[in-house]
Amino acid sequence: MFKKSDFFILLAVMISFVISAYLWFVIKDPQQAIFTAIWIPAIFTFGIYFKLCALMRQKK
Repeated sequence: MFKKSDFFILLAVMISFVISAYLWFVIKDPQQAIFTAIWIPAIFTFGIYFKLCALMRQKK
């Protein structure tokens, strides 16, 4: 069900989340933390797009 590329996408999301939490709670820079946090949906979107492209190639 999960491929290696799926784990890389999830890893990128987790790294973005950890960096965002670090910026928010440790550095106390909410503007940078929010900017980093908005990467999470973008990373998921790219992951979904590439997954759909791969599925469409398999159907042909």
